[in-house]
Amino acid sequence: MPTISSRSPVLSAVKVADEVWIAVALLHREHPDAPDFRIEQIVDRARREGLHEPLRPGVYVHVVSHSVANRAPNPGRYRMLFDTQEGRRRLYRPGDPYHPAREGSKITPDADDLPQGYRGLLQWYRDWTESAVEDLVKNDPLLKAQASGEKLWADEPADEYVRRLREGWE
Repeated sequence: MPTISSRSPVLSAVKVADEVWIAVALLHREHPDAPDFRIEQIVDRARREGLHEPLRPGVYVHVVSHSVANRAPNPGRYRMLFDTQEGRRRLYRPGDPYHPAREGSKITPDADDLPQGYRGLLQWYRDWTESAVEDLVKNDPLLKAQASGEKLWADEPADEYVRRLREGWE
């Protein structure tokens, strides 16, 4: 039977990978301008949240490798975190590159596996990933250039414009 942590009204039956995801999601929410976090920050945030006491050694292992999408699985194959640079992680976002052996693996906790007070993080994550994609599109120079040449043939149909350009090619 799961026990109640003395520091938090949360069941200690939370899976280690989900505990790590919660810690990183909370860090992102608390520090919205931070692009990523040091491994030690994540482990410390998990410890402070107190979802399981004492902190399980697996938390560190998941932050370093088991839950990291762009690392070879060893043996964990979750895609919950992304290695941005040596010793730093952020939450994985759909569209991030990942190791092929992690295809189809878990990206977020299942709502039913999260303690009640943490389920709102799933909606926060959906909003966070959506806004990141919008920012990428808005700031990408190639995507900004999309349809920028429309005025080249604004006075004539595209087919006529192309035909005119090709005159004398034979």
